[in-house]
Amino acid sequence: MAANLIKTGHDVMLYNRTPGKAAALGKQGARVAADVAAACRGDVVVTMLADDAAVESVVFGDRGVIATLGKGMMHISMSTTSVELSQRLAAAHGVAGQRFVAAPVFGRPEAAAAAKLFIVAGGAPEDVEACTPVFQSLGQKTIHIAEAPQAANLVKLSGNFLLASVVQALGEAMALVAKAGVDRRRYVDLLTSTLFTGPVFTTYGPLIAEQKFEPAGFAASLGEKDIRLALAAAEMLRVPMPLASLVHDRLLTVIARGGEALDWSAIGKLAAEDAGLHATDSLTGTGPTEERKVRVLEGEQRVAPRSKH
Repeated sequence: MAANLIKTGHDVMLYNRTPGKAAALGKQGARVAADVAAACRGDVVVTMLADDAAVESVVFGDRGVIATLGKGMMHISMSTTSVELSQRLAAAHGVAGQRFVAAPVFGRPEAAAAAKLFIVAGGAPEDVEACTPVFQSLGQKTIHIAEAPQAANLVKLSGNFLLASVVQALGEAMALVAKAGVDRRRYVDLLTSTLFTGPVFTTYGPLIAEQKFEPAGFAASLGEKDIRLALAAAEMLRVPMPLASLVHDRLLTVIARGGEALDWSAIGKLAAEDAGLHATDSLTGTGPTEERKVRVLEGEQRVAPRSKH
């Protein structure tokens, strides 16, 4: 994202809590700041961080964003945060005489690199409009969802819940056909060339079929955080979300088994394990013995013989 801002002519002052990560962008034309305060001397500061704690650590405090950003200047929070934190950020910036827009994004790292993110913006219309040059450098489409910044965060959390639910369903469907001996790669080709052509299926279907969960495009630990925040918002709004609870438990299972750094689509392999597919079965797409495959596919299991007349 920072590279795309540089490419489109913005004067970028960059700060990363891990200094080495900023070095490559420094060579591309960004100025590397020594601390948060130094990165807040322009017209707009963009934060893109992993979770609420990370955002709070750079926004609040004596030399944080709010303390050092000029009056009338803009903070665009593009992190996926809780609804509650977004509300606090908006209120704190208002007291400081600063402008605030929440603008979380949909899109994996490859979409970010290609400036193809979908941006969901929440904030006053004039503030969102003022952010247009930044958004045009980062994404293919910006949707102004509401004037309340926290609405954008709620929409992002709801979207990630939907993504995780599809991944869970894909894993179950693939376990079903794989147990009967159907090649999962062919199955995914069928899905993505017929009724299920959307990017969720074309992205995650192959990952589950190939059991390719490293390197993570979006880590299971971050996915768990997002579904947990969605459930927190649901509790606040008194909206039962039983499917979200299920998906959250599946992500916790992946993490409990040491997979927190795996891509969150690793929940798709749990269904195969629950179905009794061995590790080699999961990797090769093989299923039961040939005899059992034939019986399953011919529908002979649990079918009573026809009576003779």
